[in-house]
Amino acid sequence: MTYIKRHLTDKIKDLSNEYACILLTGPRQVGKTTLLENVIGDKEIEFVTLDDLAEREVAKRDPELFLNSHKQPIVIDEVQYAPELFSYIKIAIDKGATPGTFYLTGSQSFKLMKLAQESLAGRVAVLQLPALSQSEILNVQNDEFKTELENLKLRNGIACDMHDIYKRIFDGAMPALISKKYTDRNVYYSSYIKTFIERDVSEEIEGIDKFIFSDFIRACACRIANELNIHSIAKDVGISDDTAKRWLAVLEKSEIIFFIHPFSNNLLKRTVKNKKMYFFDTGIVAYLLKYSSSEILMNDAINGAILENYVVNELRKTYHNNCKEELFYYYRDVDGNEIDLIIDYDNLLHPIEIKKSNVPSSEMIKSFKCLDKSSRKRGAGCLICMKDKITVIDRENTMVPVWII
Repeated sequence: MTYIKRHLTDKIKDLSNEYACILLTGPRQVGKTTLLENVIGDKEIEFVTLDDLAEREVAKRDPELFLNSHKQPIVIDEVQYAPELFSYIKIAIDKGATPGTFYLTGSQSFKLMKLAQESLAGRVAVLQLPALSQSEILNVQNDEFKTELENLKLRNGIACDMHDIYKRIFDGAMPALISKKYTDRNVYYSSYIKTFIERDVSEEIEGIDKFIFSDFIRACACRIANELNIHSIAKDVGISDDTAKRWLAVLEKSEIIFFIHPFSNNLLKRTVKNKKMYFFDTGIVAYLLKYSSSEILMNDAINGAILENYVVNELRKTYHNNCKEELFYYYRDVDGNEIDLIIDYDNLLHPIEIKKSNVPSSEMIKSFKCLDKSSRKRGAGCLICMKDKITVIDRENTMVPVWII
């Protein structure tokens, strides 16, 4: 098994000298505990997981006793199961807990961020750890993705062709598979989904039919990179729209899926209102949809949608891995104009189109001009595609190979 250094490693080390409490969120099994073990190194520290029901019970019933019964510094894993701890951690910090005393991890970022804001505001550094990025897998360092040509030229990567990209998509980005800790991807992903349903879903929804929920996840996987249509998903699975809405909230809360909202402002009145859905790992999507190889995936009808999911996810990771907030939107209007992704930074809107083609054309970015009707200025845009190198389209737009993102 090979340890893959995470880009957040040095940042957490630096923050450990400033903050008494660090909160690391992210989906299950993306390597939160392993990362902290690597950061801490030889430092003597106690690791406690609240997946242990006995530890969880004490933490919830008597949080003060829980903290006093463990040595500090301490790592508390899956801390969302005992929100009662946050007030007592605040007390400990206010009494002078030194930097690097509390390391908290959890797989429900919305809940944890709310708890941190309510109880630990100004006292905790909150970081998000995604699944492995292609930069981490290739052991290259990149800043957050920006579309200006001068920034694109600084990006590091290893050139590859379409077959290699779809192999990355098919393999996914879970550390346990990429590091070769586990070699049977079907067994791994099957166990991942079953464990997720048994633990997270059953905790959130009492008496849930696990077989129907499995069908529900597959129905969602069929609709990646598309506008969310709750009624369509519910109809396929045989559940009510309200049930589908609640189950989607559980998937989002557990960071299995995430949404990108449509961009609009007061000058763009004909834009659609539905958000788009993506999975945090394309390997899970390939497993759920029962693809047996990357070649079949590359040539099937879903190839464009899963490529978009992969690209959006990788771009999102560049922001999380650099501790930056991502402002991602998409554009679609009733006239059929569409922009796959808009990144908002430096007070400019940067449009991005994503295509499987290795012979792209400027016609593919004609919708970019729709943003000129907005009250916000348009910045540099790019067409992310299967070209083998960066190619200028015009003074404002660039073709960018997928391998360089």
